[in-house]
Amino acid sequence: MLNRVLAVALAAGLVAGLAIAVLEHFTTTPLILAGEVYEKGESHAALDPAVAGPRFAGAAVILAHSHGGESARAGEAHEEGWSPAEGVERTAFTSLSTVLTAIGFALILLAGLTIAGDSIDVKRALAWAAAAFIATGLAPALGLAPELPGSAAAPLLARQIWWVGTAAATAAALWLLIRTPGLWAKALGLLLLAAPHVIGAPRPEAYASGAPAELAGAFAATSLVVHAALWACVGVAVGFFWQRFTPRAS
Repeated sequence: MLNRVLAVALAAGLVAGLAIAVLEHFTTTPLILAGEVYEKGESHAALDPAVAGPRFAGAAVILAHSHGGESARAGEAHEEGWSPAEGVERTAFTSLSTVLTAIGFALILLAGLTIAGDSIDVKRALAWAAAAFIATGLAPALGLAPELPGSAAAPLLARQIWWVGTAAATAAALWLLIRTPGLWAKALGLLLLAAPHVIGAPRPEAYASGAPAELAGAFAATSLVVHAALWACVGVAVGFFWQRFTPRAS
């Protein structure tokens, strides 16, 4: 049984992860690259349309708040930690991260389906994936929307605690509302669903971002769509491979 779970998770995660990695390359990655231009504060000269520079949707990205050579010198003086080189290396690391995330999602789905005693097929796995997206994507995004690099944010630990609490509360709420009979379960489910948002997500002291609002909004919306697509692909792949890896009768 354990071998089958691991094999299905690896196969489903690999297929779904690679598919979403391709989607990310054409959707969220260009938005992140455009956001990083604003975060680094490159000079107007470096972004002159006549000079090779970053582009988004065929248009040159022009900074609205750069300070010429001063910003360029400050950027050069700023010491950054290791990060993958632009191009193939960055794409490879991003794709690997997506595949590993998809494998983790597949393990979560298989664990939930197994503990619940549900039959594992494409339809059932996809339904669980939809609930997982609500718990880990949609509900947390109501308080902490996906952000571009350089956006103002509350302390990381506080955001992580709120995110985990929101995901757990939403998952428990969905179980009570959908799988547990009784009026008390429905009432408790609604309470858990609303509690994280009544408490409120951690907020920065002041909202600030070098990137334009249009870019930030596009990234938030696109990230949620990609997140939903990842869960959907994982759900379909889990159901498909579980049926394919059915042990043969001796």
